[in-house]
Amino acid sequence: MEESNMTKRIKASKDNPEKGTSRTGLSIEALRQGFMDHLLYSQGRPLGLATEHDIYMALAYTVRDRLQHRWIRSVETFLSKPTRIVAYLSAEFLIGPQLGNNLLNLGIYEQVKEACESAGLDWEKLLEQEPEPGLGNGGLGRLAACFLDSLSTLEIPAIGYGVRYEFGIFHQVVRDGGQEELTDKWLFMGNPWEIHHPDVSYEVKFGGHTEPHYNQEGRYRVNWIPHYTVRGVAHNIPIVGYRVNTCNTLRLWKAEAAESFHFQAFNRGDYYGAVEDKVTSETVSKVLYPNDEPFEGKRLRLAQQYFFVSCSLQDMLRIHLLLHGRADNFHETFAVQLNDTHPALAVAELMRLLVDEYDLEWESAWHVTSNTFAYTNHTLLPEALEKWSLALFGSLLPRHLEIVFEINRRFLDEVRQKLPNDNGRFARLSLIDEAGERYVRMANLACVGSHAINGVAELHTELLKKSVLRDFYQLYPERFNNKTNGVTPPPFLGAEQSGAGWPHNEQNRRRLDYQYG
Repeated sequence: MEESNMTKRIKASKDNPEKGTSRTGLSIEALRQGFMDHLLYSQGRPLGLATEHDIYMALAYTVRDRLQHRWIRSVETFLSKPTRIVAYLSAEFLIGPQLGNNLLNLGIYEQVKEACESAGLDWEKLLEQEPEPGLGNGGLGRLAACFLDSLSTLEIPAIGYGVRYEFGIFHQVVRDGGQEELTDKWLFMGNPWEIHHPDVSYEVKFGGHTEPHYNQEGRYRVNWIPHYTVRGVAHNIPIVGYRVNTCNTLRLWKAEAAESFHFQAFNRGDYYGAVEDKVTSETVSKVLYPNDEPFEGKRLRLAQQYFFVSCSLQDMLRIHLLLHGRADNFHETFAVQLNDTHPALAVAELMRLLVDEYDLEWESAWHVTSNTFAYTNHTLLPEALEKWSLALFGSLLPRHLEIVFEINRRFLDEVRQKLPNDNGRFARLSLIDEAGERYVRMANLACVGSHAINGVAELHTELLKKSVLRDFYQLYPERFNNKTNGVTPPPFLGAEQSGAGWPHNEQNRRRLDYQYG
């Protein structure tokens, strides 16, 4: 049968993306046609009636098409040659504005800039249409974004996992000599870089109680009966490498209600009750770092951390089972990096999933878990090491508290054998802080559950060995190694080297100072 014209065009675009279709080609003509198509069919505006925002969105969609083309081919390549995938768990991803960065990485910054200016468009104003993605607020988030960029450039298969915060931490304005904090509505006009995948979603349990029992084989098992559940829905952002075809994924989770509308309550006139679950559930991914001074703020932060960790691990297990069909070799498919202690709950959650959901014995599950995780520490201040009161932890995550206790019991038995009669060190190493109100120590959980531990610079790693993680270093010296913070060269440097230039207005200077110091 003779090939259709569409099939020939697809094959041609795969063989030579430079001469591809209006969705894949990098020539000026292909880009111009792609832009006009999106302006008409995505934005619904002819050029004469288009606003600056319409033009930005059409151009962003045109660029995203090129990313998607590379993303699909990257996935096909990785699946055809199974290899270990890096999963980067982080509460923040300070990725910065994407349009200029993606144009630079695709090698078409100068062509697109010239094409826009020749059409009478103000290039700097066009770039200014893109809001700062409210997914982070400092070095930890910038580190995560740089790692994703680097992994793609090195053509290493990777997925970044985090939270799709509806609002960033805040938008700062200065009035009458003082700071005023306003809502950061970065998603107000839409985000053209993300792709919503409602079919990729997972239920996350909270609260309730556990019910131990023995199964038909006489093995001890535990059922977690939650008080409520929240659904996590995937939103993907493609992360393309610099001048390579590899495109990895930043997968962010949005919280939604398992049942968003109760029809019977609405019919009774209980209009708030009809949507109460929707409002409560969506709060989980509403704001980056909610104020944790009140108890409810602490509870929400812990809920956020568990929410994205659980969604991410369930997603990884789904991918792994599609490839291998069994759970006891999960660590051979994924290498999971914990960016600080925010995702440290992943240690207890993976144990829960493997033991409770996939019926592995504890020893087998622990072998998988401890060979899956590695931990990046970001602080030298003991008071900055995250911990949660047992009362809060147990009320929100009762099954995980049981798992943490069991991990701690087995770990301390090991410590007693290696370091007998050292009660001071024994107390410092424990996952539970027994001084006064009892707390779960998240850094200790991350250290016990990881096979590798690092700081963010050589000096920092050496100081960790001598200070806050000294006891763990003396117990497990082989786990400690250094990973110096890498940085993605600021986009304007690459653009200037290519002769493209970069908008040097005040807003971009502030952005670059903020992101790159």
